[in-house]
Amino acid sequence: MIIAPKVKDFLCLTAHPEGCKKNVSNQIAYVRSKGEIPGQAKKVLVIGCSTGYGLASRIVAAFGCHADTIGIMFEKPAKGKRTATPGWYNTAAFEKFAKEENLYAKTINGDAFSQEVKDQTIEMIRKDFGKVDLVIYSLAAPRRTAPDEVTYRSVLKTTGEEFTNKNLNLKDNTVGTKTIPAATKEEIHDTVKVMGGEDWKLWMEALSKADVLEENTVTVAYSYIGSELTYPIYFEGTIGAAKKDLHKTAQEITEEMKEKGVHAYISVNKGLVTQASAAIPIVPLYMAILYKVMKEKKVHEGCIEQIDRLFLQKQLLDQPEVDEHGWIRLDDLELSKDVQTEVKRRWELVDTDNIKELGDIEGYWEDFYHMFGFGEEGVDYEADVDPVVSISSMEG
Repeated sequence: MIIAPKVKDFLCLTAHPEGCKKNVSNQIAYVRSKGEIPGQAKKVLVIGCSTGYGLASRIVAAFGCHADTIGIMFEKPAKGKRTATPGWYNTAAFEKFAKEENLYAKTINGDAFSQEVKDQTIEMIRKDFGKVDLVIYSLAAPRRTAPDEVTYRSVLKTTGEEFTNKNLNLKDNTVGTKTIPAATKEEIHDTVKVMGGEDWKLWMEALSKADVLEENTVTVAYSYIGSELTYPIYFEGTIGAAKKDLHKTAQEITEEMKEKGVHAYISVNKGLVTQASAAIPIVPLYMAILYKVMKEKKVHEGCIEQIDRLFLQKQLLDQPEVDEHGWIRLDDLELSKDVQTEVKRRWELVDTDNIKELGDIEGYWEDFYHMFGFGEEGVDYEADVDPVVSISSMEG
């Protein structure tokens, strides 16, 4: 079939296997161009490995550190005329490229929040690795069924009063306003349950109890703080409450596992167009302006550039560079004074008439379509392609 993008709101309902493969190939080429990464990461577990920062992490571990990797994802294969999810195609491509380099790469497809997947992962580590020395936690989900068998759902709301600000309407690229309601205490609690640190800690405790962690294992989870412009909806909103819980969890893991030398880090990353961020009101307009400013100043980075910098420049694997909170700051370029001053200046001026001048609408949508395998150079999107792509480690 010929696969074209079908966009509804902030989601693309189709994905292109060859485009996703090209996207993965481009990221691998970037990592190779930056050279080998020194450090202990040779047996790596990536929880949430199929898109965004998780995929970039797996690529950097494999092609920068020459590590064997086990990945956890929750993706759907193609069925009938429905394409697979982009994460499925990304993972199939990653495994193919890893195999060509004689790197071990197996993937478990299932609910990472479940005990079943944790047990399955531990069994695979024991059988194939013995132990892991790096655990990357990169999950983003709208709901989670916790060990108490209750399913919690996250919300995108403020935690104080309702908040109104400028907003980019993704349907027609117009600038209007959006009002975000305040969350109830229950909604805040439930969002923390889904997106906070509880599951990360449960993973680390399960791995430790099963004795599949090497001495001095490093684990890292990804977070975002962002600009003061987005504080009410992000850092001071329900998502921010969850991220603060995640930050606290890093300290708890490090303290509770200090006898094994395990160290848990938070990497605070730059704002990017992702499936998660596209759903957050007000944030896409900020991203469009941020992209334009950072590209003009030649400091823009995507997922792969940041994660490679996390390993190389920030030295994740060997006494990483941290701030006063103990966080690794990959948002240092985004939050630099000159970038934020210019973003805030443009924010005050932006409207429908000048959004293309003050913001990078084309860059925003380019990144959006790249997530689903569209808009990649060298891919024939008029060609007939088979949407059914198998993942080698799941065959049989």
